[in-house]
Amino acid sequence: MSKAEIGVLLVNLGTPDTPSRGAVYRYLKEFLLDGRVIDYPWLPRNLLVRGIIAPFRSGSSAKLYQRLWTEDGSPLKIYGEKVTSLLQSALGESCKVVLAMRYQKPSIELGLETLQKANCKQIIVLPLFPQYASATTGSVHQEVMRISGKWQSIPEISFINSYPTHPKLVQAFANNARKFDLNTFDHFIFSFHGVPQRQLRKADCNAVCLTNQCCSQLSEKNQFCYSAQCHATARAIADNLGLKPEAYTVTFQSRLGPEAWTQPYTSQVLEDLVEHGSKNVLVFSPAFVADCLETTIEIGYEYKEEFIEGGGEQLELVESLNDSPLWIECLKEMVQERISPVLQ
Repeated sequence: MSKAEIGVLLVNLGTPDTPSRGAVYRYLKEFLLDGRVIDYPWLPRNLLVRGIIAPFRSGSSAKLYQRLWTEDGSPLKIYGEKVTSLLQSALGESCKVVLAMRYQKPSIELGLETLQKANCKQIIVLPLFPQYASATTGSVHQEVMRISGKWQSIPEISFINSYPTHPKLVQAFANNARKFDLNTFDHFIFSFHGVPQRQLRKADCNAVCLTNQCCSQLSEKNQFCYSAQCHATARAIADNLGLKPEAYTVTFQSRLGPEAWTQPYTSQVLEDLVEHGSKNVLVFSPAFVADCLETTIEIGYEYKEEFIEGGGEQLELVESLNDSPLWIECLKEMVQERISPVLQ
């Protein structure tokens, strides 16, 4: 294979350029105006985001980002750059690995242009979301198609849809959990980012969503369901750790607005655990492959503070995959599996 015939586009959600209110406002506006994130018609979506959510949330969100920020910037972007470099080394010069963010910088358009100028014969799009959701992976795929659809010459483009139970992803999360003495915890939480229940129903072509035990296992009927994939990830990690079903709960965080989102909610489950005597809890956040606002701040500070104030004694957060060697191996395997046979 000649030099850099394969392009790899790693895509994460995004981060503000700085933790200032203005930068956070721009990030929230771009993010929430995406029709796959807030799937309302154009006019009410714009009125809601531009008139209410972005102006009112940007100030409070900026304060949270200031707590998260490091001397080198946003952890999400820092780990993204590290993973890009490590994966580039692991794959070798036959591939060109580029990092992009769905919102803000570096953009997907810039990433695709870089791979186009490198004359890559195949582009592999790898969203850094283990579980498929329309608002994350679906949005990335749509944006890639929108941009590449304008090109006169379109190379072979491969999309990696999801990988909720990839053995090395599961092992990497389990390894991070084993840094703790698991015997000291009363209960384990697998907390995933929530989505509106309305979006789960819209993605359901087989009328099984939100029915009894619909997420108990992945099947042909629910294989693309975000909630079912989240449960599959949790089961796989729990099995690796030898946790019994009654020892853990799958929950969802970060809901926005008054409508029903995926349940149960993490905050409510933590309250219930304290009431029933479980005061030492270990929390996983396997929807996120890099520590970010939703892990470090929302769980590691806010939920922990509420849990202890409510009578809990210990709430610990399992580290995300970040730039761990096993995570790099996982990404390498997925890329190599997608390389077109004629280019191998």
